[in-house]
Parts: sequence; structure tokens; C-alpha cells
Amino acid sequence: MSVSIEVNGTKHDIDGDPSMPLLYALRDQIGLRGAKFGCGLGQCGACTVIVDGRAVYSCLMPISALAGRAVTTTEGLLEDGKPGKLHQAFIDEQAAQCGYCISGMVMRAQHLLERNADPSDDEILTGMQTNLCRCGTHAAIIRAVKRAART
Repeated sequence: MSVSIEVNGTKHDIDGDPSMPLLYALRDQIGLRGAKFGCGLGQCGACTVIVDGRAVYSCLMPISALAGRAVTTTEGLLEDGKPGKLHQAFIDEQAAQCGYCISGMVMRAQHLLERNADPSDDEILTGMQTNLCRCGTHAAIIRAVKRAART
């Protein structure tokens, strides 16, 4: 079965089981490596992408649920192939240690900033709480979200 999905403004025909998680389609068929497989249970957030303006765990989202919906990955936030303002804020604040969670963190932050352009510290903590960083760079991640909000 083939499912047509739109990722970062480009349509892709994905061949496979309709229950295939979006994460597998992104990484294995489309070649986008930003979203990561972390827990596979929707508990860590390393696979976070935005679907129709909503942050979702791509490890849990079947491709059959995506017909006619727009998917944005961290690659979709690039500006002329270079880091976008949110990516740059994470770089400037040295928010990545091992980096495994960062694409999910960036997408969760994008989702937050699309809803609230100037979040308070508490709003950032609440907005980012579903994503985990085992390296413990949460303070730098919060600074990065605040920096991105100011730019």
C-alpha cells in the first residue's frame, strides 16, 4: 500500500504497511535523520515532529493517519540550508551535549513558540516537560528557547 504524505512542504509516496510509524518513513524512506528513535513508546520525545501545528511523537504516529496533513521536521526549520533561529539559539546556548534529544527538543520548542512567542520560565518548563534529556542540559535548553523568543 502507498500513502502520500507531505513533509516540509514536499509530497512523498510512502510504500509500506499503513501502520508503519512516521519515524520509520522519515528516516528510512525519505532520508530525514533529524527525528531519532529513543524509547519507541512516546515517552522521551526524541522523535518529536509537528503535524498540522501539533507536536507529536513520530514513533507512535502511523503513516495511514497522515493523508492530507502537513508534517514538519527539524530539517524543515532550516533557512536556506543553514540553521534557523531556533537551531542557532540551541547552538549559541550550547544546549546539546550528546545531541540525541536535540531535534525533538527543537521541535517541541518550535511548537511552544508558535503558540506563545514570549513564554515565561514556567511556561517553557511546562511546554518542554514531555521531552527528556539524559545529559541534563535542561537549563541550557531553557536559555535557548528564551533566546529564540527574543530574536
